[in-house]
Amino acid sequence: MNICYTSMQRMKCLKRIKSRTEENYMELVNGRPTDTQGRLDKEIRVYDFLDSLGVTYQRIDHEAAMTMEACEEIDRTLEATICKNLLLCNRQETQFYLLMLPGDKVFKTKDLSAQIGSSRLSFAKAEYMEQYLDITPGSLSVLGLMNDKDRMVRLLIDEDVLTGEYIGCHPCVNTCSLKIRLEDILKILLPKISHQNFNIVEL
Repeated sequence: MNICYTSMQRMKCLKRIKSRTEENYMELVNGRPTDTQGRLDKEIRVYDFLDSLGVTYQRIDHEAAMTMEACEEIDRTLEATICKNLLLCNRQETQFYLLMLPGDKVFKTKDLSAQIGSSRLSFAKAEYMEQYLDITPGSLSVLGLMNDKDRMVRLLIDEDVLTGEYIGCHPCVNTCSLKIRLEDILKILLPKISHQNFNIVEL
């Protein structure tokens, strides 16, 4: 369900979020929020899904994190691998890839193309991110794959991501980050959403 806000409603919503997070702002807490007022349905669905799987997680509320630089303080608080998540596609826009790699790592599309057999990779349009993963730019994470009902997105994980014990990721919104054990992502979450056959890449 799409919810449209007027400017006044949006202001009131932001005030509720500010009031809600003042006490626990940038503080690592266990599990889902007790007060869900002002939070989007897609964020709540993430908590419902993780709880249904018995996956434990810690959570931190923060201001919108639109860049990797903005994630530095969050990174220090989470003490987890903060992944850079990129939605890529081929030239025909018929094949889509969610690439997870360490936040400080750069890559060349030609190197990735050779490994996955897809030429002329580029960043996918925001509309595809919303269509397939119900996520807007700045909020992309592996948790968005729970919304990929038609399995349109192929998961690619850089080998360096797999060296950490925990990863940090957004619950489909960029005003919150979760700390989740990597093993739970790989062995519980991904099989449940039929994305366990991901590709490990070297970048």
